[in-house]
Amino acid sequence: MLRDFIARYKQIHPDVDVQFLDMGSREVLERIRAERNRPQADLWWGAAHTTFQTAADENLLAVYKPSWADKVPDYARDPQDRWYGTYETPEVIVYNSDAVHAEDAPRDWDDVLDPKWRDKVLIRNPNPSDTMRAIFGGMIWRYYKDTKAPDQGYDWLRRLDTNVHEYTADGTLLMQKLARQEGLITLWDMPDARLYREQKNLPVGYNIPTSGSPVVIDCIAIVRGAPHEEEAKRFYEFVTTNESLTASARNYYRIPVRTDIDRRQLPDWMNVPFTRMHIDWDLLRRQSNDWLRYWETNIRGRGK
Repeated sequence: MLRDFIARYKQIHPDVDVQFLDMGSREVLERIRAERNRPQADLWWGAAHTTFQTAADENLLAVYKPSWADKVPDYARDPQDRWYGTYETPEVIVYNSDAVHAEDAPRDWDDVLDPKWRDKVLIRNPNPSDTMRAIFGGMIWRYYKDTKAPDQGYDWLRRLDTNVHEYTADGTLLMQKLARQEGLITLWDMPDARLYREQKNLPVGYNIPTSGSPVVIDCIAIVRGAPHEEEAKRFYEFVTTNESLTASARNYYRIPVRTDIDRRQLPDWMNVPFTRMHIDWDLLRRQSNDWLRYWETNIRGRGK
């Protein structure tokens, strides 16, 4: 998607050199932190709203109000205009469709804990991944909202760990290993699942959990102190036009956040309603490092 939009942009602005680094969301945050006194990046495109809000709180993002600012819901924008949502990304249960019949695939989160999936679950390492932080955080939040403690959520992650065959380094390895049947089930995001199935022809199916999916808002922002700020603003506007968002939906399965998109121009599956998991995202953002630290120290790899 990045290469595609850069190529489109250069057709209009052939004199502009656009370079990008494709990195995990937490890696981007750490890089921008490290460069805060001498920023190297101009634009940050792609990561969860929770990570962008952390960057905004640390004064790492510039104020910029795009031309379509009033076309997104309040939950998909920073009140101080430091980041805006572009896509919404539901988290789903993914399975190898060659090895698992659709009727047998897990339909809700707790189904993944069934002993029949022992040593058959692949999980992307959650620490650098906003997708996995949202899923793990959502599992803890299901209990935290009633108990005000993470303990029952930790128990859920322990039961998951019992079924985990491997924690992979990144999302690409995750899907490749799933296709090779090194594991049969995983937890990941819907757009990637569709992309690997429909463009890379991998045997991938998915179910939106019946009890609700955590929905991450993917965002865009200008880096504070960007060396090419005006050009970054032009690129920002270019990749978030109605035309660009519709192209992202059709070609890369990205669900646009903007409310003024003609829904008839989107794939039919994007207009099918699903159950959203209602999460206190600010609490998750503040607690997730502690939760993952506990998981890393006390849960990971101990289910064997």
